[in-house]
Amino acid sequence: MALHIHEAWILLFVLPGLVSPAAINHEDYPADEGDQASSNDNLIFDDYRGKGCVDDSGFVYKLGERFFPGHSNCPCVCTEDGPVCDQPECPKIHPKCTKVEHNGCCPECKEVKNFCEYHGKNYKILEEFKPSPCEWCRCEPSNEVHCVVADCAVPECVNPVYEPEQCCPVCKNGPNCFAGTTIIPAGIEVKVDDCNICHCHNGDWWKPAQCSKRECQGKQAL
Repeated sequence: MALHIHEAWILLFVLPGLVSPAAINHEDYPADEGDQASSNDNLIFDDYRGKGCVDDSGFVYKLGERFFPGHSNCPCVCTEDGPVCDQPECPKIHPKCTKVEHNGCCPECKEVKNFCEYHGKNYKILEEFKPSPCEWCRCEPSNEVHCVVADCAVPECVNPVYEPEQCCPVCKNGPNCFAGTTIIPAGIEVKVDDCNICHCHNGDWWKPAQCSKRECQGKQAL
């Protein structure tokens, strides 16, 4: 019995020396999250300063190469000091441009307004149109509409008529004027009652008729 106890003590001293650190598999003892995070923070990336340029997607360009970084639409050249990008003086956008694209280095006008808008309708450049019987309009190259309104002459009658699709009124029964409340034709003397004979002013059709009294027929009958 004493012999067995002595052999057990010998094994306790020998076994620790037989187990080497390399024999321990670290995969059997996963590191905690804190250790994993610290190991990721210690990753070393290549330093391309002075040797190349990297765009936003991580692509590496050699010195002297031209490329388009993600933050610029203008071409850049890779230098030892980093990318040097062109900054051209872009042409001004046409003030009548209705569609602008920004895909290139400079904004580009894709569509210019080539029409006029008037009362909700579109007209081509140099197109003439009549929005009303008294208006004559044209679409100018400046995209502006210029109109002329007809200047109607004073009608030669007291009862002018407006015909459809005509701007100025017309005297369908010819020149006339008022004799009291009676309309009489111009150019002749008209007996408006038993005592008065009237005629219209020459050229002044809007004035009341000139009337003169004659011997009344009623008195002659007496």
